[in-house]
Amino acid sequence: MQVVAPKIESSWKKLLNDEFQKPYFADLKQFLIKEKSQYRIFPPGEEIFSAFDLTPFEKVKVVILGQDPYHGVGQAHGLCFSVKAGTAFPPSLLNIYKEIEADLGIPRPNHGNLTAWAQQGVLLLNTVLTVRENTADSHKNKGWEKFTDSIIGLINENSNHIVFVLWGNNAKAKASLIDSSRHCILTAAHPSPLSATRGFFGCKHFSKINEYLTSKNISPINWQL
Repeated sequence: MQVVAPKIESSWKKLLNDEFQKPYFADLKQFLIKEKSQYRIFPPGEEIFSAFDLTPFEKVKVVILGQDPYHGVGQAHGLCFSVKAGTAFPPSLLNIYKEIEADLGIPRPNHGNLTAWAQQGVLLLNTVLTVRENTADSHKNKGWEKFTDSIIGLINENSNHIVFVLWGNNAKAKASLIDSSRHCILTAAHPSPLSATRGFFGCKHFSKINEYLTSKNISPINWQL
């Protein structure tokens, strides 16, 4: 039985059509239907694939890998580390802004919406794309990891000179999926307050991303929001 593919930007839909037909994705879809019938799920359904909708495949320059979405009301909208304007900065995002200011001298913006980065080619990808309200990691090991591993694999195989940004041990574990001879891999501690002082602060990843892109004649990212 063919699974109805979710609504997603056309370039990604073409690449992922086979993935959407795999048994694990059908199981994941059934899990989400059951979860939604019993709990509040974030982000809203129409925003689960926002990272792909805002960053078509051929536009990807940088992949920043997160974990699972924020689980508070009004926070998650489909981009890792990002929240909608008017929402208080989560601690990890605040630390990202601090590092950008230290690295590039760009002052902290007055909102936490990272859409402008996504529109420039920064794929803001969580390894798990949904979460139950107020329950971190509640959708872990339900199939999303297989899906997002396939995304990393597709980018690795079908692109060149992509910067993969892996913060924290969960993200660093994905380095084995990436050909470092064709792409740039940047690793550091996670920007969470629990670990930011152990190697995230001072990593200068934002300037390093632009240095690499420029060296490959690819236009750099404007990190100012």
